[in-house]
Amino acid sequence: MSRASATEIEDDLELIRSAAVSAGIIATGFFRQDVKTWTKENSTPVSEADYAVDKYLSATLRAERPDYGWLSEETADDLARLDCERVFVVDPIDGTRGYLQGDDGWTVCISVIENGKPIAGVVYAPIRDEIYEAIAGGGAYLNGEPLKRRERLANAGPIMPAPGAVHRELEARGISYVRGPAIRSLALRLVQVATGVLDIAVSRRGAQDWDLAASSLILEECGIQLEDVCCGPPVFNKEEIRHGAIAAMDDDGLKDDIHEVLRSVYGCPTKEL
Repeated sequence: MSRASATEIEDDLELIRSAAVSAGIIATGFFRQDVKTWTKENSTPVSEADYAVDKYLSATLRAERPDYGWLSEETADDLARLDCERVFVVDPIDGTRGYLQGDDGWTVCISVIENGKPIAGVVYAPIRDEIYEAIAGGGAYLNGEPLKRRERLANAGPIMPAPGAVHRELEARGISYVRGPAIRSLALRLVQVATGVLDIAVSRRGAQDWDLAASSLILEECGIQLEDVCCGPPVFNKEEIRHGAIAAMDDDGLKDDIHEVLRSVYGCPTKEL
């Protein structure tokens, strides 16, 4: 497979940034309105807004890059993507449950994957007016400015939101930290480790490529590694798109403890994902 040139990657970033902003406008038009909703097989909600954004992104991005594969939460998976040099990975609305409840912490997530790794990624939070973006080797940006992590307050423990089962296990082990704010969009939660709003972000087992790909690149460009606690840094655009429990942290001091707790709570798959 040929590798994308720097110019091609920059063009892809410009394309997905523009598409994400337009998609955010579409989603905002449905936000805090009486929208039609359904429940998917995995018991998660989906709305007419998710489908409208997915339809727009599919039409827009695939028209511009017809040779790219396509993987979206709201489109039936076509394994022909495995034969493509590059693939769009899309979450039309990440944090749909919060979106439907009127919470502002939802995002539009788009990335371009090449050889299992993201080379361009955007996480856009329209209501918060925050657009996070990165290209491989080119740094990460927030609203067009280099993304810089704010300093932690002196003597403050690491800030980490987590599911209740994880909190209970951490506390039982005597691990000291500060419970962080809930952020419904997993992608937005992860990039808050890069901003310094959070020091550690975790996710239960089962996150999929579209939840992670864009934010993993943004974190990597900030020197922060996103890891599947069962098998290390995630590889994207495989036949199996689900991942084990996920952790990202600015300081590796608690890495072993956090990974061990997540494996204890959620386990690892019996075969490699």
